Amino acid sequence: MINKDLVIVGGGPAGMAAALSARDAGVRDILLLERDQYLGGILNQCIHTGFGIYHFKELLTGCEYAGRFISLVERSREIDVSLKSFVVRLTNDRVLTFLKPGKMETVRAKALIMATGCRERTREMIHIPGTRPAGVFSAGLAQKLINIEGLLPGKEVVIVGSGDIGLIMARRFTLEGARVKAVIEIQKQSRGLMRNVVQCVHDFDIPLYFSHRISRISGRDRVEKVEAVRVDEQGNDVDGSRFEILCDTILVSVGLIPENELIEMAGAKIDSATNAPLSKELNTTSIPGVFACGNCYRVYDLVDSVTRDAQVCGRMAAEFLAGAR
Repeated sequence: MINKDLVIVGGGPAGMAAALSARDAGVRDILLLERDQYLGGILNQCIHTGFGIYHFKELLTGCEYAGRFISLVERSREIDVSLKSFVVRLTNDRVLTFLKPGKMETVRAKALIMATGCRERTREMIHIPGTRPAGVFSAGLAQKLINIEGLLPGKEVVIVGSGDIGLIMARRFTLEGARVKAVIEIQKQSRGLMRNVVQCVHDFDIPLYFSHRISRISGRDRVEKVEAVRVDEQGNDVDGSRFEILCDTILVSVGLIPENELIEMAGAKIDSATNAPLSKELNTTSIPGVFACGNCYRVYDLVDSVTRDAQVCGRMAAEFLAGAR
Protein backbone atom coordinates (compact mmCIF):
# COMPACT_ATOMS: atom_id res chain seq x y z
CA MET A 1 0.00 0.00 0.00
CA ILE A 2 1.16 3.50 -0.92
CA ASN A 3 0.95 6.25 1.73
CA LYS A 4 0.44 9.87 0.71
CA ASP A 5 -0.21 13.08 2.61
CA LEU A 6 -2.77 14.31 0.06
CA VAL A 7 -4.54 12.41 -2.70
CA ILE A 8 -6.67 14.20 -5.27
CA VAL A 9 -9.10 12.27 -7.46
CA GLY A 10 -9.67 14.00 -10.78
CA GLY A 11 -7.20 15.81 -13.01
CA GLY A 12 -9.51 18.38 -14.52
CA PRO A 13 -9.47 22.11 -13.74
CA ALA A 14 -10.63 21.55 -10.15
CA GLY A 15 -8.13 18.80 -9.35
CA MET A 16 -5.18 20.68 -10.82
CA ALA A 17 -6.08 23.96 -9.09
CA ALA A 18 -6.54 22.16 -5.76
CA ALA A 19 -3.16 20.41 -6.12
CA LEU A 20 -1.33 23.64 -6.89
CA SER A 21 -3.10 25.49 -4.06
CA ALA A 22 -2.25 22.76 -1.53
CA ARG A 23 1.36 22.80 -2.68
CA ASP A 24 1.53 26.57 -2.27
CA ALA A 25 0.10 26.11 1.25
CA GLY A 26 2.96 23.80 2.20
CA VAL A 27 1.90 20.26 1.23
CA ARG A 28 4.86 18.41 -0.29
CA ASP A 29 3.51 14.89 -0.89
CA ILE A 30 0.60 15.00 -3.34
CA LEU A 31 -0.78 12.27 -5.61
CA LEU A 32 -3.13 13.35 -8.41
CA LEU A 33 -5.17 10.50 -9.94
CA GLU A 34 -6.75 10.94 -13.39
CA ARG A 35 -8.65 8.20 -15.21
CA ASP A 36 -8.05 9.64 -18.69
CA GLN A 37 -4.77 9.51 -20.57
CA TYR A 38 -4.37 13.29 -20.27
CA LEU A 39 -4.84 15.92 -17.61
CA GLY A 40 -7.41 18.62 -18.35
CA GLY A 41 -10.74 16.86 -18.05
CA ILE A 42 -13.64 18.17 -20.08
CA LEU A 43 -11.65 21.25 -21.10
CA ASN A 44 -9.71 19.17 -23.62
CA GLN A 45 -12.77 18.98 -25.87
CA CYS A 46 -13.76 22.65 -25.42
CA ILE A 47 -12.20 24.37 -28.43
CA HIS A 48 -14.47 27.41 -28.11
CA THR A 49 -13.50 30.58 -26.25
CA GLY A 50 -15.03 31.99 -23.08
CA PHE A 51 -12.60 30.61 -20.49
CA GLY A 52 -10.19 32.50 -18.22
CA ILE A 53 -11.91 35.87 -18.30
CA TYR A 54 -11.77 36.20 -14.51
CA HIS A 55 -8.82 34.02 -13.55
CA PHE A 56 -6.33 34.95 -16.27
CA LYS A 57 -8.01 38.20 -17.42
CA GLU A 58 -7.83 36.78 -20.94
CA LEU A 59 -10.23 35.15 -23.38
CA LEU A 60 -9.02 31.55 -23.83
CA THR A 61 -10.29 28.31 -25.27
CA GLY A 62 -10.87 25.46 -22.85
CA CYS A 63 -7.78 23.71 -24.20
CA GLU A 64 -5.64 26.80 -23.58
CA TYR A 65 -7.01 27.20 -20.06
CA ALA A 66 -6.24 23.57 -19.25
CA GLY A 67 -2.82 23.81 -20.88
CA ARG A 68 -1.70 26.56 -18.51
CA PHE A 69 -2.56 24.48 -15.46
CA ILE A 70 -1.10 21.31 -16.95
CA SER A 71 2.24 23.09 -17.42
CA LEU A 72 2.25 24.23 -13.80
CA VAL A 73 1.38 20.76 -12.49
CA GLU A 74 3.96 18.99 -14.64
CA ARG A 75 6.69 21.35 -13.44
CA SER A 76 5.87 20.78 -9.78
CA ARG A 77 8.06 18.21 -8.03
CA GLU A 78 5.62 17.95 -5.14
CA ILE A 79 2.75 16.68 -7.34
CA ASP A 80 2.93 13.08 -8.52
CA VAL A 81 0.52 12.55 -11.45
CA SER A 82 -0.88 9.09 -12.18
CA LEU A 83 -2.80 8.93 -15.48
CA LYS A 84 -5.08 6.10 -16.66
CA SER A 85 -5.87 5.56 -12.97
CA PHE A 86 -9.51 4.66 -12.37
CA VAL A 87 -10.58 4.70 -8.71
CA VAL A 88 -12.99 1.84 -7.99
CA ARG A 89 -13.20 1.84 -4.20
CA LEU A 90 -12.99 4.30 -1.31
CA THR A 91 -13.30 3.58 2.41
CA ASN A 92 -14.17 6.00 5.20
CA ASP A 93 -10.58 5.91 6.48
CA ARG A 94 -9.41 7.38 3.15
CA VAL A 95 -8.04 4.22 1.52
CA LEU A 96 -8.47 4.21 -2.26
CA THR A 97 -8.18 1.31 -4.68
CA PHE A 98 -7.51 2.24 -8.29
CA LEU A 99 -6.91 0.40 -11.53
CA LYS A 100 -4.04 1.12 -13.91
CA PRO A 101 -3.29 -0.77 -17.14
CA GLY A 102 -2.32 -4.27 -16.03
CA LYS A 103 -2.45 -3.72 -12.28
CA MET A 104 -4.43 -2.61 -9.24
CA GLU A 105 -3.00 -0.34 -6.55
CA THR A 106 -4.06 0.88 -3.10
CA VAL A 107 -3.20 4.19 -1.50
CA ARG A 108 -3.91 5.57 1.97
CA ALA A 109 -4.35 9.34 2.16
CA LYS A 110 -3.98 11.50 5.23
CA ALA A 111 -6.27 13.95 3.44
CA LEU A 112 -8.35 13.45 0.32
CA ILE A 113 -9.82 15.89 -2.19
CA MET A 114 -12.50 14.71 -4.58
CA ALA A 115 -12.51 16.65 -7.84
CA THR A 116 -14.49 14.18 -9.91
CA GLY A 117 -16.65 16.69 -11.77
CA CYS A 118 -20.10 15.84 -13.03
CA ARG A 119 -21.94 13.83 -15.66
CA GLU A 120 -24.80 14.67 -18.00
CA ARG A 121 -28.43 13.79 -17.45
CA THR A 122 -29.75 11.31 -19.98
CA ARG A 123 -32.89 10.85 -22.05
CA GLU A 124 -34.14 8.29 -19.54
CA MET A 125 -33.91 10.80 -16.68
CA ILE A 126 -36.37 13.17 -18.37
CA HIS A 127 -38.65 10.36 -19.58
CA ILE A 128 -38.90 11.01 -23.32
CA PRO A 129 -41.08 8.23 -24.75
CA GLY A 130 -40.70 6.56 -28.12
CA THR A 131 -38.41 4.06 -29.78
CA ARG A 132 -34.71 3.61 -29.01
CA PRO A 133 -32.96 4.21 -32.33
CA ALA A 134 -29.37 5.22 -32.98
CA GLY A 135 -28.67 8.93 -33.12
CA VAL A 136 -29.49 10.03 -29.55
CA PHE A 137 -26.44 11.56 -27.85
CA SER A 138 -25.65 13.60 -24.80
CA ALA A 139 -24.35 17.00 -25.87
CA GLY A 140 -20.96 16.35 -24.25
CA LEU A 141 -20.50 13.07 -26.10
CA ALA A 142 -21.31 14.76 -29.40
CA GLN A 143 -18.76 17.44 -28.54
CA LYS A 144 -16.09 14.81 -27.95
CA LEU A 145 -16.92 13.01 -31.19
CA ILE A 146 -16.54 16.19 -33.24
CA ASN A 147 -13.71 18.01 -31.48
CA ILE A 148 -11.50 15.07 -30.49
CA GLU A 149 -12.45 12.13 -32.70
CA GLY A 150 -13.16 14.17 -35.83
CA LEU A 151 -16.55 12.53 -36.41
CA LEU A 152 -19.83 14.27 -37.31
CA PRO A 153 -22.61 12.38 -35.48
CA GLY A 154 -25.44 13.63 -37.71
CA LYS A 155 -26.64 16.12 -40.31
CA GLU A 156 -30.12 17.20 -39.15
CA VAL A 157 -30.14 17.89 -35.43
CA VAL A 158 -32.66 18.65 -32.70
CA ILE A 159 -31.32 19.71 -29.30
CA VAL A 160 -33.37 18.90 -26.21
CA GLY A 161 -32.72 21.45 -23.47
CA SER A 162 -30.75 24.66 -23.57
CA GLY A 163 -27.81 23.89 -21.30
CA ASP A 164 -24.53 25.57 -22.19
CA ILE A 165 -23.02 22.50 -23.86
CA GLY A 166 -26.12 22.04 -25.98
CA LEU A 167 -26.10 25.69 -27.06
CA ILE A 168 -22.41 25.54 -27.92
CA MET A 169 -22.97 22.35 -29.91
CA ALA A 170 -25.76 24.02 -31.89
CA ARG A 171 -23.13 26.41 -33.22
CA ARG A 172 -20.55 23.66 -33.63
CA PHE A 173 -22.84 21.48 -35.74
CA THR A 174 -23.77 24.49 -37.87
CA LEU A 175 -20.12 25.36 -38.51
CA GLU A 176 -19.48 21.76 -39.56
CA GLY A 177 -22.22 21.97 -42.19
CA ALA A 178 -25.04 20.23 -40.34
CA ARG A 179 -28.47 21.79 -39.89
CA VAL A 180 -29.74 22.40 -36.39
CA LYS A 181 -33.49 22.41 -36.84
CA ALA A 182 -34.52 23.39 -33.31
CA VAL A 183 -33.56 23.81 -29.68
CA ILE A 184 -36.44 22.66 -27.46
CA GLU A 185 -36.57 24.00 -23.88
CA ILE A 186 -39.34 23.13 -21.42
CA GLN A 187 -38.62 26.17 -19.21
CA LYS A 188 -39.57 29.76 -20.00
CA GLN A 189 -35.92 30.74 -20.35
CA SER A 190 -32.61 29.17 -21.20
CA ARG A 191 -30.66 27.05 -18.72
CA GLY A 192 -27.42 28.36 -20.23
CA LEU A 193 -25.49 31.62 -20.17
CA MET A 194 -27.10 34.44 -22.14
CA ARG A 195 -23.92 34.92 -24.15
CA ASN A 196 -24.25 31.36 -25.43
CA VAL A 197 -27.91 31.89 -26.33
CA VAL A 198 -26.95 34.93 -28.40
CA GLN A 199 -23.67 33.75 -29.93
CA CYS A 200 -24.62 30.12 -30.56
CA VAL A 201 -28.33 30.22 -31.39
CA HIS A 202 -29.62 33.69 -32.24
CA ASP A 203 -26.60 34.62 -34.38
CA PHE A 204 -27.17 31.50 -36.50
CA ASP A 205 -30.97 31.89 -36.75
CA ILE A 206 -31.57 28.54 -35.04
CA PRO A 207 -35.20 28.19 -33.85
CA LEU A 208 -35.42 28.19 -30.05
CA TYR A 209 -38.71 27.01 -28.58
CA PHE A 210 -39.30 27.91 -24.93
CA SER A 211 -42.11 26.24 -22.94
CA HIS A 212 -41.95 23.22 -25.23
CA ARG A 213 -41.01 19.59 -24.71
CA ILE A 214 -40.23 16.57 -26.85
CA SER A 215 -43.20 14.24 -26.51
CA ARG A 216 -41.91 11.36 -28.65
CA ILE A 217 -38.84 10.11 -30.51
CA SER A 218 -39.51 8.04 -33.64
CA GLY A 219 -37.27 5.89 -35.77
CA ARG A 220 -36.49 2.25 -36.39
CA ASP A 221 -32.72 1.95 -36.86
CA ARG A 222 -31.88 5.67 -36.81
CA VAL A 223 -33.78 8.66 -35.48
CA GLU A 224 -36.28 9.82 -38.09
CA LYS A 225 -38.31 12.52 -36.34
CA VAL A 226 -39.43 13.95 -33.01
CA GLU A 227 -42.77 15.29 -31.86
CA ALA A 228 -42.75 18.56 -29.92
CA VAL A 229 -45.58 20.14 -27.97
CA ARG A 230 -46.10 23.39 -26.10
CA VAL A 231 -46.64 23.21 -22.32
CA ASP A 232 -48.59 25.54 -20.05
CA GLU A 233 -47.65 27.04 -16.67
CA GLN A 234 -48.31 23.71 -14.93
CA GLY A 235 -46.28 21.72 -17.46
CA ASN A 236 -49.32 20.21 -19.16
CA ASP A 237 -49.49 19.83 -22.93
CA VAL A 238 -51.42 22.56 -24.76
CA ASP A 239 -54.09 21.10 -27.02
CA GLY A 240 -53.48 21.58 -30.73
CA SER A 241 -49.83 22.66 -30.31
CA ARG A 242 -48.15 19.40 -31.32
CA PHE A 243 -45.83 19.41 -34.35
CA GLU A 244 -43.17 17.17 -35.92
CA ILE A 245 -39.53 17.87 -36.74
CA LEU A 246 -37.71 15.56 -39.16
CA CYS A 247 -34.17 14.84 -37.98
CA ASP A 248 -31.52 12.12 -37.76
CA THR A 249 -29.82 13.21 -34.53
CA ILE A 250 -30.94 14.30 -31.07
CA LEU A 251 -28.67 15.94 -28.48
CA VAL A 252 -29.77 15.91 -24.85
CA SER A 253 -28.59 18.92 -22.84
CA VAL A 254 -30.75 18.95 -19.72
CA GLY A 255 -28.37 19.50 -16.84
CA LEU A 256 -25.48 17.96 -14.95
CA ILE A 257 -25.19 15.66 -11.93
CA PRO A 258 -22.22 15.78 -9.51
CA GLU A 259 -20.15 12.57 -9.57
CA ASN A 260 -20.08 11.43 -5.96
CA GLU A 261 -20.55 7.67 -6.01
CA LEU A 262 -17.12 7.10 -4.45
CA ILE A 263 -17.70 9.18 -1.34
CA GLU A 264 -21.20 7.71 -1.08
CA MET A 265 -19.54 4.27 -1.13
CA ALA A 266 -17.36 5.45 1.76
CA GLY A 267 -20.41 6.46 3.79
CA ALA A 268 -20.57 10.21 3.14
CA LYS A 269 -23.97 11.86 3.37
CA ILE A 270 -25.35 12.79 -0.05
CA ASP A 271 -28.18 15.16 -0.94
CA SER A 272 -30.68 12.94 -2.77
CA ALA A 273 -32.00 15.88 -4.79
CA THR A 274 -28.67 17.14 -6.16
CA ASN A 275 -26.27 14.20 -5.61
CA ALA A 276 -23.89 16.70 -3.95
CA PRO A 277 -22.27 16.03 -0.55
CA LEU A 278 -24.12 17.23 2.51
CA SER A 279 -21.85 19.25 4.78
CA LYS A 280 -21.85 22.09 7.28
CA GLU A 281 -19.02 23.97 5.59
CA LEU A 282 -18.07 24.75 2.00
CA ASN A 283 -15.96 22.04 0.31
CA THR A 284 -16.22 19.56 3.17
CA THR A 285 -18.02 16.23 3.41
CA SER A 286 -19.41 14.34 6.39
CA ILE A 287 -16.18 12.26 6.49
CA PRO A 288 -13.32 14.06 8.31
CA GLY A 289 -10.37 14.74 6.05
CA VAL A 290 -12.35 14.17 2.84
CA PHE A 291 -12.99 17.34 0.87
CA ALA A 292 -14.80 18.03 -2.41
CA CYS A 293 -14.41 20.85 -4.91
CA GLY A 294 -15.50 21.99 -8.32
CA ASN A 295 -18.50 20.51 -10.05
CA CYS A 296 -18.72 17.47 -7.80
CA TYR A 297 -19.46 19.81 -4.88
CA ARG A 298 -21.81 22.06 -6.83
CA VAL A 299 -22.28 22.66 -10.55
CA TYR A 300 -20.70 25.94 -11.66
CA ASP A 301 -21.38 27.91 -14.84
CA LEU A 302 -17.77 29.06 -15.28
CA VAL A 303 -14.47 27.22 -15.04
CA ASP A 304 -13.01 30.34 -13.39
CA SER A 305 -15.43 29.73 -10.51
CA VAL A 306 -14.38 26.07 -10.37
CA THR A 307 -10.75 27.16 -10.09
CA ARG A 308 -11.46 29.62 -7.28
CA ASP A 309 -13.46 27.00 -5.39
CA ALA A 310 -10.70 24.39 -5.80
CA GLN A 311 -8.01 26.79 -4.59
CA VAL A 312 -9.96 27.30 -1.37
CA CYS A 313 -10.33 23.54 -1.04
CA GLY A 314 -6.59 22.98 -1.51
CA ARG A 315 -5.82 25.37 1.34
CA MET A 316 -8.42 23.66 3.54
CA ALA A 317 -6.77 20.28 2.97
CA ALA A 318 -3.38 21.79 3.82
CA GLU A 319 -4.80 23.19 7.05
CA PHE A 320 -6.22 19.78 7.92
CA LEU A 321 -2.83 18.13 7.39
CA ALA A 322 -1.19 20.79 9.54
CA GLY A 323 -3.65 20.13 12.35
CA ALA A 324 -5.31 23.50 12.03
CA ARG A 325 -8.73 22.04 11.18
